[in-house]
Amino acid sequence: MTREHISLILVILYSYFRSSASWRVRIALAIKDINYEYKAVHLVKDGGQQHSEEYKRLNPMEQVPTLVIDGHTLTQSLPIIEYLEERNPEPPLLPKDSFGRAQVRALSELINSGIQPLQNSTVLEKVGDGKEEWARSFIVKGFHALETLLKQTSGKYSYGDTVTMADLCLVPQMFAAKRFKVDLEPFPTICRVHDALAELSAFKAADASNQPDTPDELRST
Repeated sequence: MTREHISLILVILYSYFRSSASWRVRIALAIKDINYEYKAVHLVKDGGQQHSEEYKRLNPMEQVPTLVIDGHTLTQSLPIIEYLEERNPEPPLLPKDSFGRAQVRALSELINSGIQPLQNSTVLEKVGDGKEEWARSFIVKGFHALETLLKQTSGKYSYGDTVTMADLCLVPQMFAAKRFKVDLEPFPTICRVHDALAELSAFKAADASNQPDTPDELRST
């Protein structure tokens, strides 16, 4: 199937502009040059639109993202990215060698499993008072580990000089770190990689400041 044929197939992404998981998938779709329809799911408005009966039929976990593609409904950001990688393998987001793929997946999961869930709004609602300090402490802990690993694996980007799935996780996580006022001075490698990625067109297109549901006051000028 050619890229032209792929672009004509209806693809729908259910997303929230600031959702880290949705953001990762937006970057992957941009890199793979897959056109899609954006359907906003506001995670706060009306008590959270992800809790509606209609949306729960798509995603029983009541989370974003959800991707409708090829007649399938996919959930969870990293499996979605892996599906896109197999469906449309160029440009690749995983190395060709098994060790390299394991390394990239480990970096991705460090963020996906080790940091992001602990700053998630559903968790912070349960924490109550001190929720910003809670989120900040787990981001800092995770960033210390990530900084150590990136010193070993990074070139221009997280793993060598080619954009990988790990980079798709890093950029939204940096946004969250800034949102929770994390001191980034101890993490120069993370900052360097992030700044290099931020210059790429796919990352600009997927940025939280540039989505259909981005509030006007947060929109890039």
